[in-house]
Amino acid sequence: MKVLILGSGVIGVTSAYYLARAGHEVTVVDRQPEPALETSFANAGEVSPGYSSPWAGPGVPVKAVKWLLMKHGPLVIRPKLDPVMWVWLLKMLRNCTSARYAVNKSRMIPIAEYSRDALRDLRRDIGIQYDERSQGTLQLFRYQAQLDGTAEDIAVLKQYGVPYETLSREGCIAVEPALAGVKEKFVGGLRLPQDETGDCHMFTQALARHAEALGVRFMFNTGIDRIVTEGARVSGVVTSAGMLQADAYVLALGSYSSRLAAPLGISLPVYPVKGYSITVPIKDAAGAPESTVMDESYKVAITRLGNRIRVGGTAEISGFSTKLYDARRATLDHSLTDLFPRGGDLSKATFWSGLRPMTPDGPPVIGPTPYANLHLNTGHGTLGWTMSCGSARVLADMLSGKKPDIDVSALTVDRYNHRFG
Repeated sequence: MKVLILGSGVIGVTSAYYLARAGHEVTVVDRQPEPALETSFANAGEVSPGYSSPWAGPGVPVKAVKWLLMKHGPLVIRPKLDPVMWVWLLKMLRNCTSARYAVNKSRMIPIAEYSRDALRDLRRDIGIQYDERSQGTLQLFRYQAQLDGTAEDIAVLKQYGVPYETLSREGCIAVEPALAGVKEKFVGGLRLPQDETGDCHMFTQALARHAEALGVRFMFNTGIDRIVTEGARVSGVVTSAGMLQADAYVLALGSYSSRLAAPLGISLPVYPVKGYSITVPIKDAAGAPESTVMDESYKVAITRLGNRIRVGGTAEISGFSTKLYDARRATLDHSLTDLFPRGGDLSKATFWSGLRPMTPDGPPVIGPTPYANLHLNTGHGTLGWTMSCGSARVLADMLSGKKPDIDVSALTVDRYNHRFG
């Protein structure tokens, strides 16, 4: 088939690669001049299936009040006269129960683990390089109450067979030696040894080149205006380069997917939640992290990417604004310098923000729509890099008429017609 993919972030490019590998004729359209210049550009760098959990969970509403009052709090809400924002927030609150959290997490872990395995296969098959490290991730707890509160998370890890290690202070230092100099600032950690790290932007650009070698055509600097339908099928996409037509269409525009879906009568509750990052050149390799350290108190991830440190965090609900706020950088700076004071040269840091496409329940939206030839691959939130290869491989199987290796029926947009969502 001829397949038109809207979006060239990590989700769009992986979709293009797997569809081309399955023998389809693929075109990718994006307004940017290159792949992965928006949300995929400078994310936290984690491939973390073990941390694939909904943001909506029991206790989150109470925690949110505390986070909003913290100096370096992980949550920021900038209220707007936007009913879509408030409806999305209310839907998220509805999912903050133990029952819904359990269902939503059960939908996220399988696709995340499948994706990690698909990424490993991809490295083996084409030798792609992206500052990858397979040294696990460490969730670091500054307070005993945080460590004591891991029982529920550990129960879920056990349920899904995810390997984990509960570490003392000395155990944390054994896997992250640079923490020895600040050992009085934490009490222990939870390590997931199978998680990985890597530069999502580097990966996406490299995979785009492999996709081009398979015949994928990229149309950059091309604005996407609207999707045109005839009856129960999409007949084309209006762009700044004119009407583009194909046999099948894939909507992979991240936070912007809902804007194109709405005029078609598709209720897709994907809303942007802004995240921030700094990228810091390493000054002292012995003082830098070996992999990813999750600073649980500030919800900040500190990741080693080659000769750089990526520090990512904050959930800011402020619509589609990508404005950079110094207060958000201060949180990232604080977490890095507090835990790895010798590691990076902050005077040479670059500051960035991106819009995570979040669903109110947590799982992404993958698969068919009421229009027979329109498929979705969006709503991955903070886990787009983690879930990208698996989501794309599943989608390619669907469009090729093959049964996917895992059941993703609970990830379709239809779930929002039921009580979870």
